[in-house]
This record gives sequence, structure tokens and C-alpha cells, in this order.
Amino acid sequence: MTMAGPHSTGPQWVPSDEDVEGARITDFASWAQGRCGVHLPDYRALWRWSVDDLDDFWLAVWEYFEVHSATPVGAALVDESMPGAGWFPGARLNYVTQALRHQTRHRPAIRYSGEDAADVEVPWAELRRQVGALAATLKSHGVGPGDRVVGYLPNIPEAVTAFLATASVGAIWAACGQDYSAPAALDRLGQLDPSILITADGYRFGGKAHRRDDEVERLRTGLPNLRLTVRVEHLGDPTGDTGVPGSGPAAPGTVMCWAEASAGDAPLEPVDVPFDHPLWVVFSSGTTGLPKGIVHGHGGVMLEHLKSLALQNDIGPADTLFWYTSPSWMMWNFQLSALLVGATIVCYDGSPTYPAPDTLWELASRHHATLLGTSPGYVLACSKAEVVPRDAHELGALRAVGITGSSLPATSSLWLSRNVGESVPVFSISGGTDVVSAFAGGVRTVPVWPGELSVPYLGVALDAFDEAGNPVRGEVGELVVTRPMPSMPVRFWNDPDGSRYRGAYFDTYPGVWRHGDWITITDRGSVVVHGRSDSTLNRNGVRMGSADIYQAVESLPEVSEALVIGAEQPDGGYWMPLFVVLADGADLDDALKDRIRAVIREQASPRHIPDEIIVAPGVPHTRTGKKLEVPIKRILQGADATAIVDRTAVDDPDLIDWYAAHKR
Repeated sequence: MTMAGPHSTGPQWVPSDEDVEGARITDFASWAQGRCGVHLPDYRALWRWSVDDLDDFWLAVWEYFEVHSATPVGAALVDESMPGAGWFPGARLNYVTQALRHQTRHRPAIRYSGEDAADVEVPWAELRRQVGALAATLKSHGVGPGDRVVGYLPNIPEAVTAFLATASVGAIWAACGQDYSAPAALDRLGQLDPSILITADGYRFGGKAHRRDDEVERLRTGLPNLRLTVRVEHLGDPTGDTGVPGSGPAAPGTVMCWAEASAGDAPLEPVDVPFDHPLWVVFSSGTTGLPKGIVHGHGGVMLEHLKSLALQNDIGPADTLFWYTSPSWMMWNFQLSALLVGATIVCYDGSPTYPAPDTLWELASRHHATLLGTSPGYVLACSKAEVVPRDAHELGALRAVGITGSSLPATSSLWLSRNVGESVPVFSISGGTDVVSAFAGGVRTVPVWPGELSVPYLGVALDAFDEAGNPVRGEVGELVVTRPMPSMPVRFWNDPDGSRYRGAYFDTYPGVWRHGDWITITDRGSVVVHGRSDSTLNRNGVRMGSADIYQAVESLPEVSEALVIGAEQPDGGYWMPLFVVLADGADLDDALKDRIRAVIREQASPRHIPDEIIVAPGVPHTRTGKKLEVPIKRILQGADATAIVDRTAVDDPDLIDWYAAHKR
């Protein structure tokens, strides 16, 4: 498949001399030239050096950001094997030491907004006090390096505090947003056998308060080795009592309210750990089977996020970063790392379109955000609602708009320029939970072209391969990374021999990371992303595996099998049909449709209700019984079925024609 060629409209944003001169990456390049004796006249030269000399580049990042190690650092990269690269073997550090070194600043660390809730600011000193106090509570319950602490929380400041306290004692953090049902959360958090659960009484979305007391009890019951549950009274108890759940025989451990767990002035003393000591576990979408638990280390995350936030996104101590996200998604982890560079972060618990389609723009204005992050779907919704953010809101502080979750069409990118501001660059990024960062995106010193990601990120040896493993330019290939990144996973959880890890990324091209995205690298070095080559459901940047949907829908007696597809549309929209094969005698009437939507909402996620429910004569499988999700997705997006499906490999080839007739 060959790309049509660069957009004839030219760049939609070009950096001014002031942009280039004032960018943090310009200062870094100048500093690196003196330190390393290299000539770095532009971004292309800087990127080339960063991937050709990984050792010198990452040592330079370490020194430039003054990362603390309790022991001598030595070399950066001592083993380039993928998987299994050896980074900074002599270092001992803690993510929290870097994140809370800015506590004396006058700007707040966190700003919070929620539907029908007053805005809250958390100063740096208060954040540090809370983290120290909660860390003391964790230690008093026997939590130390390697133990697991999990969160079932909305996007509130307490979630940030809980993570930092966990990391400070060397324990491992993982979280799910409360829009996940207890069974879906258990599929993820239950794998870790945690000793501590930090949760809340509910969350707000779409003008409603969603109480989660029953789901919390179901979650606690499914975690047999809990020692302690810490409960945040986020919504408040309408009956006037404490609202703290009981600790009956089915629910292990004791219960403590957040106010008690975070009280006091215990000193914060982060435990120094090895570079690759686990920091958090983030989960894949769980398309087939249980979600994969992806383990990242303290040092790799810290270096990758310092580089990505400060050098690529130009975020620093004077900035406020607001990315619409939830604790279920890696962008929550990415946003909170803005604390590493002294920036303020915004936590928001609510819908992006309540009470109006332009809610995120109003919040960006209210909090003086310098970078607002959202999804292509939200941009399209604003466009269809005829929102003009630059007219309705004061966005003078906004320096960039970040986009991720799926590919941003050129039309939507241009809409942002027209309706937000021609001087505000659109930094679309592409990465993944796997590296908890981006492979490609924007930078303050390079133009933005509509529908393209301007550059590969520093330190990312990005390439596009054909099926034979040859680099391709100007045509579609597999996104690959040919040299290691420090934030590649330390391992997968419950993968003692590393076979699942290797199979996920390295089976196609041995020794080379294959990510599962289709991309084109243009002749100017920009990147066009054509979408995932897997079947993850990714609505408004919130990912959910199809297995969660199947588990809910196929539990209904009227449904014998189901197939759910999330198909990105050319205009930036997202079509998510659910095909159901009905049991004998069943009829897809309005009552059954309501039951299907309800079971998805209750057992999987209310964010992933299908756009349409369609009766199908069957679901096609491979000969080994796997549903043909990816081929059907591509067919529904307009691909020629004969070109992408080997009918001899399908258990019922006639079904391919039926699905092809339902393409949009």
C-alpha cells in the first residue's frame, strides 16, 4: 500500500524564531554539543545522534535533568539485547525523589475539577506531606519493596498521592478507573495479589454520581490477601453515616478512611531501588484472554518521561498540563510525570462533554492549561457541535494541543488550527501502554503537517518494515523500533520464562520490536499512522479489550456468540458495532437490546456501549477457533475482503461476504 504523498496544503504550523530559541530542546541540544562534542544543528541531527549513540544520549538526559542516584551511575547501556537490554546497572534511585523535588515552588502541584464539585488546589508542600503520611501508613501495614498496592479510583488528587506513596516505599502500583466493573477490575488487579487496596465511594460522569460501594465490596472479596483498604469519601455519604464498608468474613483486611491514612507529618524518605525495580504495572486491553500486566521500572519511566515531557512537549515549571484521561489508561501515568519537571497537573473527574460539548476547553481556560490533551473523537464531536473554542474561552495560556488514542485526520488537525488558534501547534502522538510513552509526535522546533506526526521521538530508533523485514519509505509498513528504549517493559507479570513478552513484540522480527501499528514514514521524516493492526477497542482514548465485552454479552441466554469491532473512520469518528448470533427462538427486540447494553455497562464499561447491535448469521473463526476480529475490522473500514482474508483458513468462508455487505 503506497501513501498518496505529502499534503499539498503545506504545514499548518511553523515554529517562529522565538519558539525555536525558547524551546527546552534547543537548550538541551546546545548543552549536549558542549558536553559530548557533537554537531547538532537541527532536530534531525539531534535525533540521529540520540539513536546512534544511545549510551551517550541517555547519559546526557540523566545529567541534564540532574537525576539523583545514591550510587555511582557508570554506563547507561551495557547490553543492547532486545528483549533484556541492561540500563544503568549501577544506579539506585526512586521516581518520587525526582517528582517531589519541587515542593518549595509557589505554583500548585495539582489542580482538581469535578462535575458539581468545587475546584481544589494541592500545593507542593501539602502533596509531599500527604505522600509521606500515606507512605508511613503503608509501612505500618508491612508494605515494602516488591509488595503490590492497587487503586480502584477516579481521576482525583488522592490517586496521585496513592501512587507516589506506593512508589516511595518501593512497592508496585497498579490502578483501574471506577468505570470498570468489579469483574473487569479483578481481571487486572487480581493478577497481582495485592496487599493494599485504595478506593473511593464512586465517581462522577455525565451529570450523575455513580456510587461504587457494592463494586468495591465485590472487588475486596476477590482479593483474598488484602491487609488494608483505604477509602476516599469522594462523593460523600448521602445517609450521613461514615459509608465505610464492613469487613465481614467475605472481605479480607481492615478498612481505614483516607483522612486517617494520610494524616500527620511523617517524613518522606523514598527508598532507593535499582534502575529496573518495578514502579507500576499497566495492563493491555485484554483482547484475548486476561489482560497482560506490563511491568515498568523506576529509572526507565523517569528518563523516558523527562525526555518526552520536557524536550518533546516543552513542559516545564511554568506550565500546566491537562490531559483528559483516567487511571485505567497510560496517559494518566504519563500526565502525572509532569511533576518530574515541576509542572502543575490537572485531575478531572467527569465527562468531556458535560454539561456542554466544549467542557474540556472551559476547563483548559479555567486552569490556564498550557498543554491540553484529548482524542480525535472529542475533536470531531466539537466540530459537529460547531464549537469555536477561541471565541468562547480565554485560551491565551494554551501553547499546544496534544492528541492521542487514535489517528488524527488532517481535517480535524486543520479544524483545531482554525478554531483554537493558528499559533497553537497540534502535537499528535503515537505510542502505547507497552512503553508508557510515545514513539513519534511533535516538537517545538519542527513544523506540523496536517494528518502527520512531525518527528520520531528522541532515543526512539523508529522504522517501518515490510513483511520481509526491510525498511520502507513512502509506503505503509509495520512500526518497529530497532534499538532498545529504557522504558520498554522490564517484564510481563506472571511470565516467568519471558515467552509472552517475546511473543508480543519480537516473534515477527527477531531482535526488533514490532508494535502492531501501520505507519508510513514520509520523505521529510514525518510519520503517518494508519491505525492498529490488532483489535483493541479504543473509544475516546479509553481502551477496552473485546474479551471484556464478550464475557458480558455472551453470558445472556439469548446470545450464543458475539463479535465487537472498533473501526476508526476517515473523518476521525469511531464506529463500534456489536454483531450478535442469537440463540434459537430469540429475537433482537428493544428489550433485548436494552439488556445487552445494560450487561456491558455493568460488567465491562459504560464507555464502551456499542453504536449499533446487529443480528449476524455467525462469527467467522480461524481453523484454530480464534475470531477474525482484525480482518473483519479492515473489511468494515472498506478494505477488499479478497485481498486480506485467506478463505481457506476460515471455518465458514461465506460469512466473510455477509460482513463485507455491512461496511460503511
